[in-house]
Amino acid sequence: MMITYNHEQFISQALNSILSQRVNFDYEIVVGEDCSTDRTREILLDFQQKYPTRIRPLVRNKNMGAIKNMGATLSACRGNYVAFLEGDDYWVDEHKLQKQIDFLDNNPASAMCCHRVRFLDPDQKEGIHIHPSCPAGSYSIEHLLEENFVPACSAVVRRDLIGPLPAWHSQLAMGDWTVFALVSSHGNIELMDEVMAVYRVHQRGIWSSRSRVSRMREISRMLEVLDKHFSFRYKNTIRPVLAQYYLDMALLERQNGNRRDAAKYLMCSLRNGGTRFPHRILGGLAAYSLIGSWYKLFSRTSSTGI
Repeated sequence: MMITYNHEQFISQALNSILSQRVNFDYEIVVGEDCSTDRTREILLDFQQKYPTRIRPLVRNKNMGAIKNMGATLSACRGNYVAFLEGDDYWVDEHKLQKQIDFLDNNPASAMCCHRVRFLDPDQKEGIHIHPSCPAGSYSIEHLLEENFVPACSAVVRRDLIGPLPAWHSQLAMGDWTVFALVSSHGNIELMDEVMAVYRVHQRGIWSSRSRVSRMREISRMLEVLDKHFSFRYKNTIRPVLAQYYLDMALLERQNGNRRDAAKYLMCSLRNGGTRFPHRILGGLAAYSLIGSWYKLFSRTSSTGI
């Protein structure tokens, strides 16, 4: 499945990378086109005319937003498996789907599988960034809750494990990570040791365009929702992760001079077990939350020995 919005520069490459797959099974490309304001829809419909039995476009009458578009597109999928690709990414191995479907067919204990991807960042000056860097092999939902190591453009999941998405899904900013958590509650995640896709990093990307604090805030909100959804079964995994995210947000807000937000995130960190962090850091944040810029002035003066 693919969701797309204003991807006129990229969608042809994305679609061609799917159409070039060499497989021994039938598949369809279900594309949720979210009322783009550029030529994305025109390009998609041109492809559909060329490949009418392969491409099934779902064109929206009005913009739904990425998460709702994702949910609606997922619910329209009909195959045994669902592979994910957004309109600005692309696959680079023509045997990708065959490898992943073969693995899932032969490993019923695995709920989904993924692989490494190359990040394509036009602003990156040096080197090639491959993600994830963790060892290949089998992982559990606990690993996924600690860190999202599954690039969306690499994932293939068993469709019957997705089920109807909970109502809260459309209210979150983390669509794919949440779906992968729901799926992996039924089985393992296999990370394959091959680079078979490219993930674009650009300013128009929905996630990469967010500030660091905004990303951490949305991840924290998602983890809290998942904690409740799973009846706190994974709280021993989720709570330490939340404590770290909230501490990091508190430190960032202190740097930004946002005293009230720093205090709020510090309290959230403490409620999730953040008392385990170094007391010097916690004490500094608490003092800043209480007396603000006077504490920063005092800290600078003390460090210079005046």
